Amino acid sequence: MPVQHITVFGATGSIGDSTLDIIASHPERYQIYALSAFSRMDKLAAIAHYFAAKVVVVPDEQARQKFMDNFAVFKSHVALPEIRLGEAGLCETARDPASPTVVCAIVGAAGLPSAYAAAQAGKKILLANKEVLVSAGALFMQAVAESGAQLLPLDSEHNAIFQCMPADLSTQHVKKLILTASGGPFRQTPLAELSKVTPAQACKHPNWDMGRKISIDSATMLNKGLEVIEAKWLFNVSPENIDVVIHPQSTIHSLVQYIDGSLLAQLGNADMRIPISYALAYPERIAHKASEFNLSDLVRLDFQAPDYQRYPCLGLAFQALKAGLAECAALNAANEVAVDAFLNGQIGFTRIAQMIEHVLNQLSMPSLKDIDHVLEFDAHVRRVSQAYLPKVA
Repeated sequence: MPVQHITVFGATGSIGDSTLDIIASHPERYQIYALSAFSRMDKLAAIAHYFAAKVVVVPDEQARQKFMDNFAVFKSHVALPEIRLGEAGLCETARDPASPTVVCAIVGAAGLPSAYAAAQAGKKILLANKEVLVSAGALFMQAVAESGAQLLPLDSEHNAIFQCMPADLSTQHVKKLILTASGGPFRQTPLAELSKVTPAQACKHPNWDMGRKISIDSATMLNKGLEVIEAKWLFNVSPENIDVVIHPQSTIHSLVQYIDGSLLAQLGNADMRIPISYALAYPERIAHKASEFNLSDLVRLDFQAPDYQRYPCLGLAFQALKAGLAECAALNAANEVAVDAFLNGQIGFTRIAQMIEHVLNQLSMPSLKDIDHVLEFDAHVRRVSQAYLPKVA
């Protein structure tokens, strides 16, 4: 079997960590070609040195110098990789024919241009950045179809659905896709206390070890709303055929309900190496270092419908999906501004949903015809959201 040359965008984040752990366990199958990071140049240098990466992408000249300084510390025979800069460097690397497989794990809308470039280039795309499909679902899927790219989901929920769907992903016999959600750290917190929760409390996910932004999205369940939008595009189903259920144990990662009443579910430990390994090796399966699931330890599985008073962001996501592409892009951009403001102490936790709803209600929604227009609209929504921040503080 020929060695696959892999590009990992967002290599220093949690998805990057899990991906690189699998690749390190299978050097006979995978080699790192390119890596990217936004701020952690010391960690990027260590990873690039360990895997002898040929290319790294960093945001600017200052980051380039920091990377070179950190890489020089190793004083070994491993050659300094080619260093590419910024969005142009990401897109160049996404199109680079030397690496047919691209892991898209950059957080937020910043990952859209490079993911779209990979789609246009016909790559095998392992997609962890759900904002790509939220902000530009129709356009991205059109690029995938036209180029013959292969799109494989890394989110545990979508990967679970992918494993439970027919091999050709046909939906004629599918009644519903059911996305499970843990409910986050505030599932049982009295509603009156939610306005007082801190970023540190919101980042303490009960089951998963994730970055700060996605942890806040999980606490508000906006993350699940983004996954609903993503599922619509990945599996070509209508919003009415997607359900969300609270499942605190995070053992069942999602289900597919068929028209004959059958429910197929994928279950396992809350470890991202499971869905990542499946996508990397698809259609094969490979071993990795995640702990083995022990059925004898399974005591109970609980399920309940989500409370939209507790999780208004989930309701806003369903509304945006039914409204159109621009509304979904606005939802995502406004949320990114709101989450950043909450993490920086500018607004309270419950203000996140209020801010998103206000922005969605105030904006005039354009018809988004290409990626440049999506990015322009994304920037506009962020400016509107920033201007509104003092009013919701």
